[in-house]
Amino acid sequence: MSMKQDIEKGEVETTQQVEATPPSRANLQYAPNHNGANGSAYPPRPLPGSHIANPGTLGLFSFASTTFVLSMYNARVRSITEPNVVVGLALFFGGIAQMLAGMWEFPRGNAFGATAFTSYGAFWLSYATILIPSSGIGAAYVGTADAPIAGGEAMLADAIGIYLMMWMMVTFFLFIASLKRPVPFAALFGMLCLTFLLLGVGEFNAAPNVTRAGGITGVITAFIAYGIGLCELVGWPLGPVPWKDEARVLGRFP
Repeated sequence: MSMKQDIEKGEVETTQQVEATPPSRANLQYAPNHNGANGSAYPPRPLPGSHIANPGTLGLFSFASTTFVLSMYNARVRSITEPNVVVGLALFFGGIAQMLAGMWEFPRGNAFGATAFTSYGAFWLSYATILIPSSGIGAAYVGTADAPIAGGEAMLADAIGIYLMMWMMVTFFLFIASLKRPVPFAALFGMLCLTFLLLGVGEFNAAPNVTRAGGITGVITAFIAYGIGLCELVGWPLGPVPWKDEARVLGRFP
């Protein structure tokens, strides 16, 4: 047998060995478009060359803190009726910090976390902008003290109601995606979806009791997010995955 035939035979044997080797967990790495949406049994890992720490706790704590403060106002705790104190928190912690957490999730291959954190970071930035008088958004509906617009208050409430219903739909889509993750995530997005629904209905009907109920569900949502963030920080397991082929326990943000 010639040297050329020996080389070709060796290449064929090597190829057959590689093809026969079953995939192991150590060999399964996340590509940029591999986000686990296909039911992969393994949580996202940092991509090769990525040294970004898990930003999940930052995103969850920033979301939970801003949600907690605004929800306390919506629940009329200590008779507070104006939510404007939340503007600074919504801009910097709920908005910028949470959006940064979402951006850091992208290079880690976590499309779910990136989408959720970036979306709600944008929500808080946009909501804070509505509350800032110099943005002119409120004045466009109600006018000014010298030139009020008839029916402007009701029009503004309806506009905010539509705005909140849109966020309810986004949250519902994320709730569906969360069903392939640990149970606390489904509870988080389910309660958040209910919160947006109640707040939107409260705006449409000028019903302060419905808005107060939305504030109470928002406080519950915030505590769920705090709990998930704490599990992320200390590495505690989050619980079983409801809609998975493999029933297992996750200790990381999926």
